[in-house]
Amino acid sequence: MHIDFRKLIRAVPVMLAAAITFAAPSAPAQAQGYPNRTVRLIVPFGAGGPADVYARVLAKYLTDETKQAFVIENRPGAGALIGTDAVAKSTADGYTLLVMSNTHTTNESLLSNKPYELMRDFVPVAPINYSDLLMVVHPSVPAKNVAEFIALAKKDPGKLNYASSGPGTPYHMAGELFKAMSKTDIVHIPHKASGDARNSVLAGTVQMMFDAVTTMSELAKAGKVQALATTGLKRSPLTPDLPTVAETVPGYEATIWLGIMAPKDTPKDVIAYLNGAINKVINLPEVKEAWLKQGAIPLVMTPPEFDAYLRKDIDKWAEVVKVSGAKVQ
Repeated sequence: MHIDFRKLIRAVPVMLAAAITFAAPSAPAQAQGYPNRTVRLIVPFGAGGPADVYARVLAKYLTDETKQAFVIENRPGAGALIGTDAVAKSTADGYTLLVMSNTHTTNESLLSNKPYELMRDFVPVAPINYSDLLMVVHPSVPAKNVAEFIALAKKDPGKLNYASSGPGTPYHMAGELFKAMSKTDIVHIPHKASGDARNSVLAGTVQMMFDAVTTMSELAKAGKVQALATTGLKRSPLTPDLPTVAETVPGYEATIWLGIMAPKDTPKDVIAYLNGAINKVINLPEVKEAWLKQGAIPLVMTPPEFDAYLRKDIDKWAEVVKVSGAKVQ
């Protein structure tokens, strides 16, 4: 069966682009005195990665906005399953929230034995932002661009490897999509967290990685890794001289996006209040400016819009998993 990868991977980004707005919404009236105590944001990924970094920014401004503490709790492991399941089993009162990414939409088809189902056990609150990934290799790898890397991989199938922060993460799926579209055999080396994967590439024990441009670009500029390309359909404004993977592998695109979900049965007025408060933070000029400089594009959606976006992303990655043959290792 022939799959049109270009059509497939553009399905969600078109919807995503349509959802980006810079009109500053106002938060709705506070929901029945919510919040009146500390709210936990569970990040099912390691410290230092995009989800952790942007969740901390969001928590700071939400604390200022609501006058109640929003605190970050990192619970990484098992491709985000550990922290996610903890939120699924928590009380549905708005005081325990999940910081999620496209890891979660991919896991819906990649992991069949999860203790939860995303759209059954959670309700969408709001997206946060999205950014391109950066394809990098250790400086010892004799490849200065994507074409040379592909040639190297085809010369010795199964010899090169790439790091990820675990099964189903954007870094993993970016690698599997690259393998499928470039017709190369590269071994996936999963790690517990993105920081661990990053360290493996920096040490040279793993040759390649797709990482968020927001966290890897400075390391590339410092010469600690060799940047080969970015993963958007257009060149990143952060690295305008760096080509995209799509310039060598037509149609290739892989991004990382972040969002917030809550346990099912969380009161609708609490969801509405959180959505308004998050959108207000994302539209603050200082937040938008800082994120754009880092290569992160703010996203604003209503809960129903985010629900539709999630369902479409689940369908997209289910097809990629099927075609690429991606497996949990």
